[in-house]
Amino acid sequence: MNQKGPRLGEPASLWRMRVIPIASVMFASALPLMLPLIANSPVLPPLGLLFFLCWQLLRSEMWPVWIGLPLGLWDDLFSGAPIGTAVGLWTLASIAIAYSSQRIYWRGFFHDWAIAALLVAIIQSLAALITHPQAEPGKVLALVLPQIIISALLVPLFMRLTGKFDNFRLKRR
Repeated sequence: MNQKGPRLGEPASLWRMRVIPIASVMFASALPLMLPLIANSPVLPPLGLLFFLCWQLLRSEMWPVWIGLPLGLWDDLFSGAPIGTAVGLWTLASIAIAYSSQRIYWRGFFHDWAIAALLVAIIQSLAALITHPQAEPGKVLALVLPQIIISALLVPLFMRLTGKFDNFRLKRR
């Protein structure tokens, strides 16, 4: 008998379930190097960070808390920030999301948006201050403010994309 669709009760592809979230974050972290964009200040949002936070908020049980270490290292390699910046900050963000997931029993879309926007603002501000330790903090924060605002406004789009990737990840065959 030739069967066209998946069988009842058949699980989704294990390969897809494991690879798609990590590959989306890694590809998004490397994407800014592939774009022909020249700017005097950081304008492009941290795409890898946005996907990382959205995956953590959408599926907090999917990854261990330490997943920020390897994914942050990958982002550090492509972002040009000192090695360890994203490693530490992404891991702290992962811990913060895990902690908030245990404390907040119900989260809606606006809660996730607020959490992601706050974490993006904190991570980008600290990363800029770590990257430019001799510069005046006010000027450094003013330099990354447009990037933070653009990133906060893009969180719903990245949540939607992450949801689409998650649907594909869980689809059978």
